[in-house]
Amino acid sequence: MDIGVDIVDITAIAARAPVIPVLTIERTADAVPLARALLKGGLPVLEVTLRTPAAVEALRAIAAEVPEAVLGAGTLLQVRQFDEVRRAGATFAVCPGCTPQLVAAAKAAGLPFLPGIQTVSEAMALAEQGATVMKFFPAGAAGGIAWLKAAEAPLGSLRFCPTGGVTAENAPHYLALGNVACVGGSWVAPRQAVAAGDWGCIERLAAAASQLKRR
Repeated sequence: MDIGVDIVDITAIAARAPVIPVLTIERTADAVPLARALLKGGLPVLEVTLRTPAAVEALRAIAAEVPEAVLGAGTLLQVRQFDEVRRAGATFAVCPGCTPQLVAAAKAAGLPFLPGIQTVSEAMALAEQGATVMKFFPAGAAGGIAWLKAAEAPLGSLRFCPTGGVTAENAPHYLALGNVACVGGSWVAPRQAVAAGDWGCIERLAAAASQLKRR
């Protein structure tokens, strides 16, 4: 499986901000104000997960009305979804794991790709194909900070975006690691705040997250 030059783009995307909001959008009407609040708070890279019926329409709405967002689609599990999200306006793709078929689909769609891994062997397999930045998921359940510390020496050329169990409290500890490019998290867009349309709360959470320091 040949990942090719797409990795260069995902490296640049990961460098844009310390936190990538992982968004599960239930109502299309929430998509644009949510994206605007996160950008206003200083988080330009957004991941809309394909976990709800509203997700693809949410991507379309954000792409049309918040073009300054670096818009990604997450939780891609099927080959057909890559072209679907590209046509909806996504500019990068994220998977919780990785298969050769998904890598080929990302390349065919022309989307920078953040593939998911959970083990050293999976990371090595992707590294052989040129990947240098990978999603570590589910980070908390798979070993978290301890795993990343242990992997840093043998996998010294690789960097990770831990997602799953990352919170406002532990994000600084992840970001202090030399092999962490950024983190993904949903705490910057709490379900209750989105449901209530409390965009000021989300902007404040994003502003705090945008100030987190990376090593």
